[in-house]
Amino acid sequence: MRGLSRVPGYVVMQPTTLCNLDCVYCYLPLRRVDRRMPVAVARAVAADANVWAAQGRFSVVWHGGEPLAAGREHLAALMAPFGPAVEHHVQTNATLIDDAWCAFFAERGVRVSVSVDGPEELNGGRITRAGRPAYARIERGIAALRRHGLPFSALCVVGEPRPGVAARLYAYFLALGCDTLGVNIEEREGVNERPNGHDDTAVRAFWAELTAAWRAEPRVHVRELEWSLRYVGAVLDDTADGLLPRTLDPIPTIGHDGAVVLLSPELAGFDDPAYGDFSSGNVLTSPLSALLAQPGTGWVPEFLVGIEACRGTCPYFGFCGGGHAANRYFEHGRFDGTETEHCRNSKINLLEGVLDHVRRT
Repeated sequence: MRGLSRVPGYVVMQPTTLCNLDCVYCYLPLRRVDRRMPVAVARAVAADANVWAAQGRFSVVWHGGEPLAAGREHLAALMAPFGPAVEHHVQTNATLIDDAWCAFFAERGVRVSVSVDGPEELNGGRITRAGRPAYARIERGIAALRRHGLPFSALCVVGEPRPGVAARLYAYFLALGCDTLGVNIEEREGVNERPNGHDDTAVRAFWAELTAAWRAEPRVHVRELEWSLRYVGAVLDDTADGLLPRTLDPIPTIGHDGAVVLLSPELAGFDDPAYGDFSSGNVLTSPLSALLAQPGTGWVPEFLVGIEACRGTCPYFGFCGGGHAANRYFEHGRFDGTETEHCRNSKINLLEGVLDHVRRT
C-alpha cells in the first residue's frame, strides 16, 4: 500500500478566506468572509519549509479565497519568514492585479497563475458579487502582467466539455500569452453541488480536439496533454511502473487559522459528523513536520484503502494513481470508493481522447 511522504513538494497557504468574485462553480464555503491568516501561522510553516527548501525544490502556493484580497502589506508579512530558497506561487482571479501588484510579484519572484475560463462568451461562470461578468476586470489584470513582462500560467474550468469548445479555448490561450495551461472539467465538490456527469463520447472528443489544436501549434504547455503523452510513451517503452512516485505527496493545505488538511485543499473549511473537520492538527500547536510524521489518522487510512481498491480494479490506475480524496468524498460521501465522475471526465476520457487523436494521426 502506498503511504504518504513525510516531506511534501509544496504547501498550499490560505492567506484569507475572502474572495471578491462569486463564481458559480466555486467550492469554497467561507468566500464571503475575510478571515486572514496571522503571521504566526506563516512563521510556523516556514520553520519546516526553509529546511525542506535547503534539501531540494520547494514551493509555497498562496491560494484563497482570492489571495490578493489579503492586501500587499499583509501578504508581504506572510511571505517574509520564508527564506530565499522557497519559491512562491499565487493562484489569482487577476481582477485586483495592477502596476503595484506587478511590482510586488517582480520584486519577490512570485510566479502567477491566473484563473480564466477562455474568451468572454465561455467565461460566464466567473461573476462578481453583484452577479455581473468579471471578464473585463480579469482581462485588465492580465494586461498588466503582460505590460510588465511577467510570465504567467492559466487555469481554465470547463463546464461543457464537447467538440467545438476545445479548439476555441486553445486559440484563446495562445493569444493570451500564458506559458502553461491547466484544464479542469468542472468538479462537484465543496459547496458546488452542480452535477458533473457528461456524455463520455463528447468528453473524449473534447480532449481529442484539444490535443489536435495543441499539436498543431505547441507553444503553450498543456499539463494534462503532456502528462498523457508522457504516460503513453512510458507504456510503449515498458517503463510506466516508474512514473508514479512510491509515496503520495501529502500536499498539506494550511488554513487561515493554521489547521492542516492533507491531500485535498478542497476539504479545508468543511466538517462532517463521521470525519470531523478533516484536519490533522494545527501548526500553531505542532510543527508541520511532526504532523506529517504521523498522518495515518482520521479519514486518511480510509482514503488509502480506496487507492488500493482502484489499483486492483481499474486499468487506468497507472495513469492517475487512484484519484483525489475530495472527489471521492464529495461524490460518494466516503473516501474508500473508487471511480468518480471526475475520474471519467479528467482521467479516463482524457487518456482515451488523446489516444483517439494519436490513432487518427
